[in-house]
Amino acid sequence: MGRKDRVTPTVYVSVDVEADGPIPGPYSMVSFGAVVAGWHDGEGLRRPGTGAAAFYRELRPISPEYDPQALAVSGLDRAALEAEGADPGAAMRAFGHWVEGVRNGPDGRRYRPVMVGYPAVYDWQFLYWYLVRFTGSSPFGHSGCLDLKTLYAARAGVPFAGIGKRSMPPELLPDLPHTHHALDDAREQAELFANLWEWAGPTGRPE
Repeated sequence: MGRKDRVTPTVYVSVDVEADGPIPGPYSMVSFGAVVAGWHDGEGLRRPGTGAAAFYRELRPISPEYDPQALAVSGLDRAALEAEGADPGAAMRAFGHWVEGVRNGPDGRRYRPVMVGYPAVYDWQFLYWYLVRFTGSSPFGHSGCLDLKTLYAARAGVPFAGIGKRSMPPELLPDLPHTHHALDDAREQAELFANLWEWAGPTGRPE
């Protein structure tokens, strides 16, 4: 049995969340974007290329509480979200169906979805909470999450504390803007993930 037969094929989904406060429940996820970052079957990462499958929603707030400074980061208008934002339940169900669709790999096999984020801890808490609260389950399970800062620390052999994009080698950084629009930032994260996965490491030798 070869290595490829012993691994679970995985599709990595880059997700970025914009919210109006620090935690879900008292505060709301106001938008989120997702894009396929790549498929991996144990023999290398397959990037999706241009036109990668993507998902984006702006959501109606679930609570009257919000932090104006947090909301300002996204540039979204709260009154417009209250009037025109998507129903959270409908949005999360649609996202679950979208994730099921991207599990179908380019080779015809079914892939297990794993969410990637930068940093994942913030985006994951909102995404997982909303999925369980409004659909009863998560297509990523309870732990299908990969943090890009942690991945960089492990690949570079550096302490986690103090890691930021400015500390990363230029060749890893995406040629995409960081706009705080959730779909734009999900695409930026997807490119960073693929660059990190394929990186030869700080010594220039493949890991």
